[in-house]
Amino acid sequence: MPLALLALAVSAFGIGTTEFVMMGLLPNVADDLGTSVPTAGYLVSAYALGVVFGAPLLTALGSRIPRKRMLILLMGVFTLGNLASALAPTFGTLVAGRVLAGLPHGAFFGVGSVVAARLAGEGRQARAVAMMFLGLTVANIVGVPAATLLGQHLGWRATFLVVTGIGLAAMAALARLIPDLPHEQGAGLGRELRALGGRQVLLGLLTTVFGFAGVFAVYSYLSAMAVEVTGFSETSVTFVLALFGTGMTLGVLAAGPLTDRALRPTLYGALAGLAAVLVLFDFTVHVKWAALATVVLIGAAGSMTSTPLQMLIMNKAKSAPTLAAASNHSAFNLANAGGAWLGGIAISAGWGWTSPTLVGAALAASGLLCAVVSGALDRDGAEPSKIVAGAETNRAPAPDRVG
Repeated sequence: MPLALLALAVSAFGIGTTEFVMMGLLPNVADDLGTSVPTAGYLVSAYALGVVFGAPLLTALGSRIPRKRMLILLMGVFTLGNLASALAPTFGTLVAGRVLAGLPHGAFFGVGSVVAARLAGEGRQARAVAMMFLGLTVANIVGVPAATLLGQHLGWRATFLVVTGIGLAAMAALARLIPDLPHEQGAGLGRELRALGGRQVLLGLLTTVFGFAGVFAVYSYLSAMAVEVTGFSETSVTFVLALFGTGMTLGVLAAGPLTDRALRPTLYGALAGLAAVLVLFDFTVHVKWAALATVVLIGAAGSMTSTPLQMLIMNKAKSAPTLAAASNHSAFNLANAGGAWLGGIAISAGWGWTSPTLVGAALAASGLLCAVVSGALDRDGAEPSKIVAGAETNRAPAPDRVG
């Protein structure tokens, strides 16, 4: 694998750390800025809002910028957002800093996925994209717990200063390790928008929304279930979340080579497995050792969907995959918000702390249905496609392994 993938993984590590660390720092931020914890929770939503709107917007604005320069610019915006968060004097300015930090998230992974795939070449593209995503999963195991601990002992501002440093290091790595890729012939916003409107791309985005909502319906309330149902102490919750991150890492590592070999079967298997383990968790959550094992399986099955979904959408967008790939991260964040909302409705309705597991299973099954419908339509006569490996977009694409 090209060394350039390391620069993408380091960048993903920083992005993953700043995205999820706020959940553990909410009490500290609330105390320091004189607000309540529920109000401080808007800082999580602010970042997600930045991702949802920033992914298509920044990708569109940068459609004619060379990809290496675009990656560095996006990481620069991310770094500036974290510095603004660290120096924010009021809650309102901190919200603005979080939105700014979230804006480049989806666009970075959209551009980064295309760069990773093209650097790796045909036959290893999914593994290259998975290596970039590995930075996100490692952030959940190492970055988030370490940054949370730092924030609790030195103040939450120190956490965002450290992430700012990671952003600067990532920019240097991108400048040093990413090669200057030729700009594609005919590249531009019009072509990207036409690719985004394709039926298979839209079905892929819908699969992401439903499938990953199943993960977040449970993950959002995993800490509460671990304490209220399984019987873990509050101090043990970090360990439970780390196991979830371990499962995610294993899932990403497995998804890369499997997706390169057979994309759709990998996606079908991951979504079906996710639905099954979420149903299983409704039973195992009552037994500590079984609950921990199932948490790893949920993380693995959930993350195994990310690489095939990203590759499917990029493949079906053909020679203009960047906006579609970035929009997939908007879909991931919609899934985050929607899954948490539906899981919360189930708990508020009095169905019990474990009810999000069945809500999540139903959402994952809905995602599987979308994927199967997409596959059936594809077999009915859709042209197979492949991410163009070089700059010559007028070259006939080679057959892929989507079907």
